Amino acid sequence: MNKNYSSPTTVRCGNAEFCWGERTYIMGIINVSPDSFSGDGLGGDIEAIVKQAKRFIAEGADIIDVGGESTRPDSKPITADEELRRVIPAIERLASEIDAPISIDTGKSAVAIRAIRAGAVMVNDVWGLKHDRQIARVAADAGVPIVITSNQRQEPCEDDIVAEVISDLKRSIILAKEYGVAEENIIVDPGIGFGKSVEQNLELIRRLAELKSLGRPILLGTSRKSVIGLVLDLPPDERLEGTAATVAIGITNGADIIRVHDVKQMARVCRMSDAITRRSKDEC
Repeated sequence: MNKNYSSPTTVRCGNAEFCWGERTYIMGIINVSPDSFSGDGLGGDIEAIVKQAKRFIAEGADIIDVGGESTRPDSKPITADEELRRVIPAIERLASEIDAPISIDTGKSAVAIRAIRAGAVMVNDVWGLKHDRQIARVAADAGVPIVITSNQRQEPCEDDIVAEVISDLKRSIILAKEYGVAEENIIVDPGIGFGKSVEQNLELIRRLAELKSLGRPILLGTSRKSVIGLVLDLPPDERLEGTAATVAIGITNGADIIRVHDVKQMARVCRMSDAITRRSKDEC
């Protein structure tokens, strides 16, 4: 089991405690946007959102990630007010009905702070503090974990993508600490699909272990991504096996959290992969 973490190796997230290296944790995706790239957007159907979250937890999800703005490359940005209108009712209801930690998937500090007040206990910023640095302040003030993603959509990388992602994440980690985020509350995400070519995405998964040099837990989000569709020539709803392959290889290379749409199937992939790659379930 890889021990390349700064002390401590555990983090509190709401009522849950994550012990990095013990096993792979699962983040289930709840899209409340009407235009999700994967076609699973639930919009404002609160009952469907609660039903899906409860099903995810029963299937093995450790975290429920709620997002109100599509992150597909051709999506149009929405205002903070519109994003709040989408996510806050969902988070408030989920917080009253589930025990699992709720994460808010947003790049806006105004949304993050309201989401935390509504019951979210983790912030997932796909822009890695590039769009709104105050998200780090929100996470610091609330004392909640924050996921920072390496996103190259504004500045594509023409060189070694792994070196660029590591350098980019180092800058975001430093910035998060400057805003008061405790080191143990920082989680990194290489940003599969965010401004990277097919070859670069595959290279990142292949060399994911190199991100361990950052000393922080790694979240990997490959679920139904276009890299899988382009390799296999399949639409989003037929990318289950491709996702499973990336998850298994990602875990072998050091992923600590996987962010997925298909929780039941990926939970099985995680259990099998963990049985092979983790030396002891009791050691932490």
